[in-house]
Amino acid sequence: MPQQTFADVSFERYRKPTRRERFLGEMNRVVPWADLVAAIEPAYPKAEGPGRPPVGVERMLRLHCLQQGFSLSDPAVEEALYDSRAMRQFVGIDLGREPVPDEPTICKCRHLLEAHQWGKQLFAQIGTYLAAQGVTVSRGTIVDATLISAPSSTKNRTKARDPEMHQTKKGNQWYFGMKAHIGVDSRTKLVHSVAATAANVHDSQVLPELLHGQETRVWGDAADSGQRDVIQQHAPEAKSFIQAKAHRHRPLSEAERARNRTKSKVRAKVEHVFLVIKQIFGWATVRYRGLAKNTNWLFVTCGLTNLYLARRRLLAGT
Repeated sequence: MPQQTFADVSFERYRKPTRRERFLGEMNRVVPWADLVAAIEPAYPKAEGPGRPPVGVERMLRLHCLQQGFSLSDPAVEEALYDSRAMRQFVGIDLGREPVPDEPTICKCRHLLEAHQWGKQLFAQIGTYLAAQGVTVSRGTIVDATLISAPSSTKNRTKARDPEMHQTKKGNQWYFGMKAHIGVDSRTKLVHSVAATAANVHDSQVLPELLHGQETRVWGDAADSGQRDVIQQHAPEAKSFIQAKAHRHRPLSEAERARNRTKSKVRAKVEHVFLVIKQIFGWATVRYRGLAKNTNWLFVTCGLTNLYLARRRLLAGT
């Protein structure tokens, strides 16, 4: 490890670790950096000929994860790195030796990640790593979706809303944006399946993509009611625990409401996952225009969410 310069040494006598530092310290220890770097390094630009060499792949990967953790845009993460010593230590930057990668460099690396769909690869690599650490997926799956808001204003350069986003009505409220669909393990709360659609796509249309096929039980809300045949087709051994749905001329009986309450005790675990995605990683609104870019971002966020949820078990084993 290189010796620190005075630019990165603190002389504050009464300083104590902040929540940001603790969060970054935990994530630094649980993220399998070597495995993730190995997954994307073959297609990462190499230093060839004259000119400025590319920034190291691990450093840019750490910077990308920092963006995920604090929901920072390309210019905002550059500013944050100059401002925060904890963030610079996470990325591995010493201002006494080198500057922070500038906004065009950060943007170029992000576009490279999106072009190669590395988000899906990183998500799969994290799942493999967790399985090797004994954090495995069981035979129960909870399927659900959450709305991710997109700007509905047309006061922009193109004078139009994002054409790949749509509006939908939930209750008496209209929303504009996309949906993040996930399949969550009922025991560990790990996300094992991810899909992204426009907000007007019904949850049931994505159900087959959220099952890994080895389930014995499947939980879901009333939006997936009537999908027993789909579950049977894609997970032959699974028993459906989808919430019963009332109809205008057929209210639920007391026994059906009691069964729904019992199912909800398990299904509620998926809400904790959405809380981490939206509150911890700041993914309550879309980051970019278009589904492709946001889907790549979603895969990386779900991978980091799995590491965050499993961090105590991973840290206990180190």
